[in-house]
Amino acid sequence: MFQDEGRFGLLGKPRRCWAPRGVRPVVGARLVRKFSYAFAAVSPHDGVMDSLILPWVNAQTMSLFLATVAQRHPDEFIMMVMDQAGWHIASELEVPANMKLILLPPYSPEINPAEHIWDALREDCIGNTVFASLEAADKALSKGLKSLEMDQEKMQSLTGFKWITSIS
Repeated sequence: MFQDEGRFGLLGKPRRCWAPRGVRPVVGARLVRKFSYAFAAVSPHDGVMDSLILPWVNAQTMSLFLATVAQRHPDEFIMMVMDQAGWHIASELEVPANMKLILLPPYSPEINPAEHIWDALREDCIGNTVFASLEAADKALSKGLKSLEMDQEKMQSLTGFKWITSIS
């Protein structure tokens, strides 16, 4: 499985959107800096994804996420591939018995397929939306994550690196 975290909150970025020719779309914005963090792990091979929304990122919340993934897959040994964020390499990090961590080289987000999850969520679930509260943003984020977890084909498509085996 490949793992990553994404930051979501009230300080959104305007996204591209459709508008009739000659009409300039108007998108609301907020400047309040409140965030939640989505943790996700995905298996590109079969599209299985596990996610959790937590209030911050640190070794304690990372340990909680790893324990949750391990509990969801009790009969599997999980090779968890992740970047080298501080909380991923912290000495306090608790790694479940049925899991081994593999760290990606520094500064290489392009080789982590879990990064594509955040683009899909921002584009399809929360783009160009102004939320009244962080709870409302978390609710939309939760709905989007659940939708992705249920759609294994979409997760395979988003995260699987397809190699061209023949050229026609």
